[in-house]
Amino acid sequence: MDRIDVCLIALRRILRATELHSKDLAQSVGLTPVQLRVAQIMAESESTTGSIIAKRMHVSQATVTALIDKLDRAGVVARKPDPSDKRQTLLVLTDQGHALLDKAPDALQQKFAGEFEALEGWEQAMLVASLERVAAMLDAAELKSSAVLYPGEF
Repeated sequence: MDRIDVCLIALRRILRATELHSKDLAQSVGLTPVQLRVAQIMAESESTTGSIIAKRMHVSQATVTALIDKLDRAGVVARKPDPSDKRQTLLVLTDQGHALLDKAPDALQQKFAGEFEALEGWEQAMLVASLERVAAMLDAAELKSSAVLYPGEF
């Protein structure tokens, strides 16, 4: 097998791993990986705002609003007026949201981050450079993206 085939197979395995994890997450807790990440960010504090979540996820405020709307309808999050600033709306994770987080499998990006952190510095740099090069080869270097491994929801 030549190198191009090996590379294409590796890319397909990466895509397949994200697809399978996404399906597992949906079956176990009924959330998409991106919705799970929003809930995880919210669980880090008693309350937060959409702009803080947008900044953390490297996405637009409009994207976060759409995600929060879905999570609100599902009973995972609630919107509350900020007592110190009536113009601001705070987002809180509900008891149902906390319960979903407790039974959710680890996110694929968390596994990746743990493995990545265990690499030597030169290995991390090489991997970053290689992935940036692959993105450029696929004309994807300039596409807007977030630090979440799952496509299709932004």
